[in-house]
Amino acid sequence: MAEEIGTNGTGDCGRQELARSPRLLDRVRVAARRLHYSIRTEDAYVGWAKRFILFHGKRHPDEMGEAEVVAFLNHLAVEHQVAASTQNQALSAIVFLYKVVLDRTLDWFADDLVPAKRPERLPVVLTREEVRAVLAHLGGVHRLAAGLMYGSGLRLMETLRLRVKDVDFGQNHLVVREGKGDKDRVTVLPATLAESLRIQIAEVRATHRRDLFEGFGRVHLPHALAEKYPTADRQIGWQYLFPAQHRATDPRTGVVRRHHLAESGVQKMVRGAVRRSGLAKPASCHTFRHSFATHLLENGSDIRTVQELLGHADVRTTMIYTHVLQRGPLGVRSPADVL
Repeated sequence: MAEEIGTNGTGDCGRQELARSPRLLDRVRVAARRLHYSIRTEDAYVGWAKRFILFHGKRHPDEMGEAEVVAFLNHLAVEHQVAASTQNQALSAIVFLYKVVLDRTLDWFADDLVPAKRPERLPVVLTREEVRAVLAHLGGVHRLAAGLMYGSGLRLMETLRLRVKDVDFGQNHLVVREGKGDKDRVTVLPATLAESLRIQIAEVRATHRRDLFEGFGRVHLPHALAEKYPTADRQIGWQYLFPAQHRATDPRTGVVRRHHLAESGVQKMVRGAVRRSGLAKPASCHTFRHSFATHLLENGSDIRTVQELLGHADVRTTMIYTHVLQRGPLGVRSPADVL
């Protein structure tokens, strides 16, 4: 029987049915789960594989090769003018499709590939007064989450994926698990947020007790920890620091759990706070992280320390913040200031 290309989705079939499915996109899902990829990466890879197949008139990838891959990637760069990161994600998904799912190695085709342009842009950075103005228009868990993005230099998803056990009051630090590049790191815990964090953890405990009383209380665990520690998903330490208001069904397993806050909700609240504060800058959740790094450098922190706190693999990535310090580019003082 010829292999089907369509997908059964994630919620309409169980894991065993998904694993037995002859459909190509279902095999992509199974391969991503076997390698413990996040559900976001899984969905992205399935989406890119589907777009690649549809672009070539629903031809099976086994019937195609390097030329078709290059044509699709060039189409993204030339016709859709996608960002370099988008084209790179599409390339990673297609390489995954061939190497992991179809067990085929693609020859390198850099000479024929039209790379998407990677514009060099300076990050948007808020002053301390602007940070205070935005935070003043946030409340509750959204203010605490934004405070951690600024005070600890966290990305949005790193903030939302924090567990209760990741907050260390004794050492005054936060542990970021499986950050960008699947790396762990330690960053500073703002003293000004310690009491708010204690209150938040107390509320998480109360919510967790109610969930357990009602027969729930389970939370998603990374990788194979659920099999290694069968009761860990009900322990308070593994509960999300910012739990969702309602329980939901896990699309992969069908288990009813309490997930973390949705990123879109936090983004919406921050956008509203920026608008109400009257800022003209196009600030977002990630702007807090940019401001954290810039303000540390302004205070005299060593750039290697800032690199470590941000989790950058290359110090050159951190160096961009030296160009947006309040003292001007490269520390130069304008001659107009000494007239």
